[in-house]
Amino acid sequence: MPLIRLNKYLAQLGVASRRKIDEITIGRRITINGRLAIPGDKVDPEVDTVIVDKKIIKPTPQKLVYYVLNKPKYVLSSASDDRGRKTVIDLVPGTPRVFPVGRLDFESTGLILLTNDGDLALRVTHPRYHLPKVYLVTVIGKLSSDKLKQMGEAEIYSSQFNQTTIKITLHTGKKRQIRLLCSSLHLHVVDLHRISIGPIEIKKLAPGEYRELTLDELKSIRL
Repeated sequence: MPLIRLNKYLAQLGVASRRKIDEITIGRRITINGRLAIPGDKVDPEVDTVIVDKKIIKPTPQKLVYYVLNKPKYVLSSASDDRGRKTVIDLVPGTPRVFPVGRLDFESTGLILLTNDGDLALRVTHPRYHLPKVYLVTVIGKLSSDKLKQMGEAEIYSSQFNQTTIKITLHTGKKRQIRLLCSSLHLHVVDLHRISIGPIEIKKLAPGEYRELTLDELKSIRL
């Protein structure tokens, strides 16, 4: 059987995304035939024994599943938490095992994808695929046209009382990017809510609710 890159192989089996597999590999948590794996290693699934966190990974692919979740506030967008806090994994079925694609910070809400398909996770998160991510950001006060221009691909979504909601589109996903931008413009963020990733929209999902991706949504991501 042809050799396959370790991160691709484990991603296809639903262990984690390719990027996460590379992190786990660097963390010395994967062995191939008894030796520590290194990034870039290749394996023959029919011959090699791959162990992740002391668990043998069998070369039997799981059923691939895809969930869209409306993440509530104060829920972590990670697979686990050493402090026992609730994570997005707690809000979807436990079998087959899935992992979150990308992140929303602890106080932010909205659309997050969970899957065991590492290849799809790469298409959603890697900048080369140019999947836009759209957010509604509510800040205190009115927003000047000058500050709006400095926010990049942004427009006023609504304005009432002493709050303004801005619709912001991002094509890269740096950590806390919107909050840091608002802070640099002296804008106090009241609410940050993601409403779409590429063709996938959150629509009427209530906080904590999830649904499966439709076939049309899956096809549009894979194009």
